[in-house]
Amino acid sequence: MADSQKFPVAAHALAYLAHRGAMSPEAAVSSVELAASIPTNPVVIRRVIGLLAQAGLVATRAGAHGGAWLLKPADLIGLDLVLRAVAGCAHLGVPPAGAKGCPVGEKIPDAVGAAIALADQAAAARLSAITVADLLSGVAGGA
Repeated sequence: MADSQKFPVAAHALAYLAHRGAMSPEAAVSSVELAASIPTNPVVIRRVIGLLAQAGLVATRAGAHGGAWLLKPADLIGLDLVLRAVAGCAHLGVPPAGAKGCPVGEKIPDAVGAAIALADQAAAARLSAITVADLLSGVAGGA
């Protein structure tokens, strides 16, 4: 999956888990069910859910009755946490090393890297005001 799709898929998956009230192992939602809602392949969902689990936003259980569930209520999951869980604005890329001796090539990688870091900070700041619960209520568009 492209890095640019990880955040929207992660936000969608979390909103679906919240909609289903998946707050415990007994209420776990399978990757197949999540994938049908997005729609995408269950493997894509499992990869994104893995990132969300590493960030402490969801827990998972493997097996026939496995799936994912939220570890926090949807109104406590800011989208900035989701962005961080899927590696922030990584889809903007990483500046290549510049050519030694080139007056542009020696300076631009650091400048582009700084610009990407600023974009990541701005996105996180804006997204911190929006929660997964807001996505479900339609508030996110006006936040």
